Amino acid sequence: MNKPPKTTLRPYKYKPPSDPIEILHKDTHFLIINKPAGLLSVAGKPADHKDCLEVRIQAQHPNARIIHRLDMDTSGVMVLARTSHAHRHIGLQFENRQTRKSYRALVWGVPKESFGKIDLPLICDWPNRPLQKVDFEIGKPAQTNWEVIANHQEFSRMALNPKTGRSHQLRVHMNELGHPILGDRLYAHDQAYKAAGRMMLHAETLAFRHPDGGEHLEFTAKCPF
Repeated sequence: MNKPPKTTLRPYKYKPPSDPIEILHKDTHFLIINKPAGLLSVAGKPADHKDCLEVRIQAQHPNARIIHRLDMDTSGVMVLARTSHAHRHIGLQFENRQTRKSYRALVWGVPKESFGKIDLPLICDWPNRPLQKVDFEIGKPAQTNWEVIANHQEFSRMALNPKTGRSHQLRVHMNELGHPILGDRLYAHDQAYKAAGRMMLHAETLAFRHPDGGEHLEFTAKCPF
């Protein structure tokens, strides 16, 4: 495994997109939405970080509540609960790793293998938060299955299937593999960061059981890149 180049925190100004949020599905129990890149899932502490997915959705659906999150720079499918039962039921599925998630990413370079599994425990790098880091002593278990879909001259298109849901898991794991995600402000080296106008990570599918009856459901948000 290649040692990733050292990176530094890059400054940024929060400029969330103004486009309407696409609702992929709704029923009395939950909403399925396609979160745009650049929008926080929940409000941040600074005054100019109050605009977020949860606030925008609640303007039309006041009973909607966040169950899980995507990083600000990640786009893709998310589920929001509309009842306390759905929030508890689907939330437990996430907690017990009973949901299934798949992502698409563009990463720097071309991996030597066509598929693999990354098993590296992660923990917050407190002096440099919000960065996360690998720590074999006190880190929490984190596993990601990956597969190369297509190779290009300087980057690769990959399918990523996280088995755990640690903060920044896919971003750190790809960086540790030696193939950082293009446009990743936090972990990518300069060439990879400047290779794209956004972070090239998208939550493409999400599968879980319906909170009323247990039917298996799968939702897809088409990858925009």
